[in-house]
Parts: sequence; structure tokens; C-alpha cells
Amino acid sequence: MKTVEEYKKIIRPFLGDKRYEHSVCVCKSAGALAKKYGADVHKAEIAGILHDIMKDVPPEEQLKMMTRYDIVLSDVERSAQKLWHAMLGAAYLENELQITDRDILNAVRYHTTARENMTLLEKVLFIADFISDDRDYPGVEKMRRAAQISLEEAMVEGITFNILDLAGCYRPIHPDTISAYNQIILKYKQN
Repeated sequence: MKTVEEYKKIIRPFLGDKRYEHSVCVCKSAGALAKKYGADVHKAEIAGILHDIMKDVPPEEQLKMMTRYDIVLSDVERSAQKLWHAMLGAAYLENELQITDRDILNAVRYHTTARENMTLLEKVLFIADFISDDRDYPGVEKMRRAAQISLEEAMVEGITFNILDLAGCYRPIHPDTISAYNQIILKYKQN
């Protein structure tokens, strides 16, 4: 596997300035969370720098690439263009960059939806994307505080934020997000 610096050079042509800076910030955030919670720091930084590699690719091109990689979209996924880059990103990393580490691939794949039974690395990337230094949405400070208290508490906050945001806009919610929410609420809120 390459270094973060090598991957920065690879992603740079794919991303606009803002998205590139976001990726650098998520890399840093993921590394810090990994160190705090005992995940592999190098893998977290790699997942962080690569997580949005396909985000700035035009939608028509994303659809063509998904066909090439045999990605079949569900009705919910087809209606939610914001999810495409995560699925496509994981496929691109595996097929074009020859990344074989399943944990990194899944962290990128599920960084938008979350899912049931997430690994530590998957949770680290999911939260790092929410709390990176470039983020300034309403509630980001609450999310950053939660991430310092517990990764599980941050997951509850993040998944709840996603569900409320999507429901508030009358948008479909991915089944993986619902499954992740139910699992974490049943597990975390019981304690």
C-alpha cells in the first residue's frame, strides 16, 4: 500500500480545491480518531485521504463507471446521487488502485450510509468525515464533543443527523442507515 503523500498525488487530479482540502482534513481527523480509539492509524489515514476520490466526477460518468464495475443500484441508491461516490470509490480503489484491504474498502463504501456491524475503521472514517476541521455545519461542535467522549456516542449523533436531515427533505433513507441506527440504539442506549 502506498503512503498518504503518494495517494494525495493520485487523488489531486480528481478533486476540486475544496474537496481536496476536505480529504486532507478527513485524513488528519481519521488518524487522530484511530489513535484515540485503537484503530490502525495508517489505514485510517489512507481511507480518509481516499474516501471522496469519486465525489467530483460528473454523475453521468459515475453511472458509466458503476456499470463497468458491475455496481447495481437499488431504487433508493438510484434516487440518492450523494451515495454514488462511496460505492464507486470503493470499486475504483479495488479495481484501479489495487487496494485489497477489505476494511479500507468497506470504510470508503459505507462512509455515507453507515451499516450494521461496522468495524472500528468504518466508524472512524464515518465520524472523521463529520468532524473534520473544514466542517462548519450547525451542530458540528456537538458532534466533535461526542467524538471526544465516545465513538459510539458520535455514531448515534451522526446517524441520527443523517436520518433527520434526509427525512426533513422528504428523501429516501438507505436501508443500511436504518439498520445501523437500530443496532446502535439498541446496543448503545441500553448501557
